Amino acid sequence: MNWKKTLLFCLIILLAGAAATVLIFSTEPTASRSGATRDTAMLVDVTQARRGSFHPMVEAVGTVQPSQDINLSPRVGGEIQQLSPDFTPGGYVQQGEMLLQIDPADYRNLLQQRRSELRQAESDLTIEMGRQNVARQDYELLDDSLMNENRSLVLREPQLNAARAIVESAEAAAQQAELDLDRTTIRAPFNAYIISRNANVGSQVAAGDDLGRLVGLENYWVVATVSQSNLRWITIPSGNEGNGSDVRIRNRTAWGEDEYRQGYVYKLVGALEDQTRMARILVNVPDPHGYQTGNTELPPLMIGSFVETIIQGEELTDVVRLNRDYIRQNDKVWVMEDDVLRIRDANIIFQDAQYAYITNGLNDGDQVVTSNLTTVVDGSPLRLSDSDNTAIEETTFHE
Repeated sequence: MNWKKTLLFCLIILLAGAAATVLIFSTEPTASRSGATRDTAMLVDVTQARRGSFHPMVEAVGTVQPSQDINLSPRVGGEIQQLSPDFTPGGYVQQGEMLLQIDPADYRNLLQQRRSELRQAESDLTIEMGRQNVARQDYELLDDSLMNENRSLVLREPQLNAARAIVESAEAAAQQAELDLDRTTIRAPFNAYIISRNANVGSQVAAGDDLGRLVGLENYWVVATVSQSNLRWITIPSGNEGNGSDVRIRNRTAWGEDEYRQGYVYKLVGALEDQTRMARILVNVPDPHGYQTGNTELPPLMIGSFVETIIQGEELTDVVRLNRDYIRQNDKVWVMEDDVLRIRDANIIFQDAQYAYITNGLNDGDQVVTSNLTTVVDGSPLRLSDSDNTAIEETTFHE
């Protein structure tokens, strides 16, 4: 019977323990969450919209080209006797300046010969005119008894015409010889910068040979490509009247950060670029080397270099200019109105590299949200970064 009592006591102890455990868990205090969250005004930065008139900027890339570019060639042949010290690559020459001299001896002799032939022809003409006077006196003695067809023969009119023709031919030959002599001196056709030289003293040259390359100093062109849709914002002069839109040229590769050149839109090329199908405009840059004005501090333009052009567009009136970073997806703008977020549609008339120009959707003085928000719902509460208001999220527990 002892084992039965032992088993009974064990069962009683187990039942008592289970009852105590149930009692403990059933009477444990429970925590309740109240006021865990409340609406929090999002912290934002804003900028004020200003409506007014602005000049948009059309950016494009272009290639520098000379507006005047020639390969210098002689019109007569011979041996080069003299070269100008300025006629060297990198040199500057003025219009009319002597670049090189071809041996003129043969051409002087030829000119002397042609002048002698001219004097002989003039003498022959004078003699023939004397003979004609004698013939006229003889004709008058015949008392008009000759027929008209014989009259010109008697008066030696054919001989006189022939003598005059010989004189005219001799005059032309003498003038040509004088021109050839003058052409032995090769002069600069315009104010020029020397790109290359292909002749030296002692070189034998013939008419049409390439002596060197010269480009004009007056101005260079930048051939810039722009989209056809941007052409309507660029002022392009018609004919030769006035200048077009102002242009700023920069070369980030070769120039300093603050260095640039000024130019203006000169012409619109009447054909699209073959590969990109973009429009081409000529930007005129006066005095590209700063040589004529003596302003050598300006960065020089290099032929063939790629440059950036910033073209000042025509004025846009009654628009809001807004940084493009503040234009949201699908041309939306976020506006803080009465401390809440309003999402508006923006009617953008034009965008350049930095700004969007808005005709409708923003009013003067609107506070445009510049901060990036993770949760964007129209009507969400907002507060400014410099506001003293604070929103505290509280979580309390009660027993």
